[in-house]
Amino acid sequence: MKQRLFCAPRDSFPKAQRGFTLLELLVVLVVLGLLAGIVAPKYFAQLGRSEVKVAKAQIEGLGKALDLYRLEVGHYPSTEQGLQALVTAPSDEPHWTGPYLQKKLPQDPWGRNYTYRCPGENGEYDLLSLGKDGQPGGEGENAEITSWQ
Repeated sequence: MKQRLFCAPRDSFPKAQRGFTLLELLVVLVVLGLLAGIVAPKYFAQLGRSEVKVAKAQIEGLGKALDLYRLEVGHYPSTEQGLQALVTAPSDEPHWTGPYLQKKLPQDPWGRNYTYRCPGENGEYDLLSLGKDGQPGGEGENAEITSWQ
C-alpha cells in the first residue's frame, strides 16, 4: 500500500500580509506622543525630588562628620577652615585625627560646594545647599536644603 501525501489546494494558504497604512502609523505615533506627554513630566518631577533627597543625605553625612570632628578636636571647624578641615588637617589643630570623610568632599547634586558657616545663625553651624538655581530662597527644587530643617 502506497502512502499518499496530503497536499492542500493553493487557495487555502493565507495571502501575504500588507504593510501598515500611513493612517495606522499616524495613529500609533499620536498614541505614543500622548503617553510620553503624560509619563515624561511625572518622571522628570521624580528626578528633581531625588536630587533633593541626595542633598539632604549628603548634608546629614557631613553633619555626622562635623560632630565627630568636634568630639576629637573640641570645636567645629571655623568658617575660614570650612568643610575642607574634614579631609585635610588644619595647621593649627594638633588633635586632628582625620580624615573624617571616607571619600573626598562632596558637592551638592547640582555641582556646587555646600555653604558652611561656624558659628551659624541657626545653630552651632549652618550647612546648606542653595538648591537647583543656586540662589537663596526659592521653592521646590530651587529651595535651599539646610542642616537645621
